[in-house]
Amino acid sequence: MEVKKAKITSVGHYLPEFRMTNFELEKIMDTNDEWIRTRTGIEERRILKDEDKATAFMGAEAAKEALADAGVAAEELDLVIVATVTPDYLFPAAACLVQNMIGATNAFAFDLSAACSGFLYALSTGSMYIESGRAKKVLVVGADKMSSIIDYEDRTTSILFGDGAGAVLLEESTDGTGFIDYIHYTEGDTNCSLYQHAGGSRNPASHETVENRQHFVTQDGRTVFKKATMGMADVSLEIMQKNNLSPEDVAWLVPHQANLRIIDATANRMGLSSDKVMININKYGNTTAATIPLCLYDWKSRLNHGDNIILAAFGGGFTWGASYIKWGMK
Repeated sequence: MEVKKAKITSVGHYLPEFRMTNFELEKIMDTNDEWIRTRTGIEERRILKDEDKATAFMGAEAAKEALADAGVAAEELDLVIVATVTPDYLFPAAACLVQNMIGATNAFAFDLSAACSGFLYALSTGSMYIESGRAKKVLVVGADKMSSIIDYEDRTTSILFGDGAGAVLLEESTDGTGFIDYIHYTEGDTNCSLYQHAGGSRNPASHETVENRQHFVTQDGRTVFKKATMGMADVSLEIMQKNNLSPEDVAWLVPHQANLRIIDATANRMGLSSDKVMININKYGNTTAATIPLCLYDWKSRLNHGDNIILAAFGGGFTWGASYIKWGMK
């Protein structure tokens, strides 16, 4: 008996209007454009300035575009999954807010937290609902307002992150395309090499945590870079070998946009030339759970039906993985 497959049938996105360039950062901290570009590949990032809007708003806007592109009404959705580490509130989930904002009255909704690997984890989760027959239409959103947890006095993190959202609609495939395979890994980061110190149940918000600036992202850059480079490169090659794919078989690598050097290392490990790698980190920086769907949106006009595509990510947790899909949109 052939197992059902889920395929992406539409893609949507949302990016805030404000562009924070490297030159803007030069004005507020000890850094410069050349230093940032040569170490990360980032030239600018988008920042959501409207204080009345947050992650759910961006996710809803991306979702609306994906639904409109597919000609699907929100009421037809069975499930909404939002991958994020910057929900509007600890609860209700950002997915509940998105569900309401788009009018998906017949869908249940939940958040998934896996940092920069969040979209990959959410994509495989949504696909399994389709494959099991439990759902026919699943909306998967990756959205983060990273500017809300970034310390703009810390140049090790503030140069990296931006805000944005991407969304894909999953439906059953009837032509052999779609979600083929995935590999996910987790290694508990007990040393907290990449984390937000306060705001959870271990260190609830207090005058002290606020005064000590503990609600911002902190990271051990060297450790994270080494782990991410090895993790993304190794798992991307692993999923190719597992599915008997040669470099010639792969049309595109869609890597998480954390650092250009990590992306290059992953492509080299897979034996792929640079013209097969989606890169938009220069325009958006690291938008955490939104980077992969934003790449799919930017490249959708260049994707061909049946293309073999590898998605790969590494994130805090530590979490990492790769997915293999055959592109199903025409």
